Amino acid sequence: MKRRSVRWMGALAVASTLAVTGCAAGATVTAPTPTHSAETFASADVMFAMMMIPHHEQAVAMSDVLLSKEDIDVRIRELAEGVRAAQQPEIELMESWLDEWGMDEFGDMGRMTPGPGMMMSEMDMSVLEDASGTDAERVFLEEMIVHHEGAIQMSQALLEAGSNPGSRDLAEEIIVDQTDEIALMRDLLTEY
Repeated sequence: MKRRSVRWMGALAVASTLAVTGCAAGATVTAPTPTHSAETFASADVMFAMMMIPHHEQAVAMSDVLLSKEDIDVRIRELAEGVRAAQQPEIELMESWLDEWGMDEFGDMGRMTPGPGMMMSEMDMSVLEDASGTDAERVFLEEMIVHHEGAIQMSQALLEAGSNPGSRDLAEEIIVDQTDEIALMRDLLTEY
């Protein structure tokens, strides 16, 4: 079975659980955890984490692909290193939220693939993997801009419906940081 199908089934299972537990339709739930005080969250907070984790994982993978290549402009290499350094800890943070909120039971199946246009397709990832030199730099910049725009869109949606202070703070940070990185990447693209 394809990974995407497994994730879709996982998303359906999660959506069903959220509906049954009263977390659907923006309801707010308080989940006591053994090591933390009660944490308030809404279905939007859960969905944000479930979609942003694979989104961030792909940004890290894109950065790893670029960083594995030779003859890459130092500015673009530093950008890729920065993406990886920022987003890997955010992945771990969001995974800890899902654990605290009782959503860890779904494992990888509890992760949702963001909508079309928010992530690189397998074909686009192959193009990046096969490219070298300035072609690899250009593809990375173009695709990461689109990728960041997707993260900003998901973060804005969270700010409209989420209630968890941690997820709201992270969404605000993503918007600021990735907007700045988009501006930098657009400037770099003018050289190609």
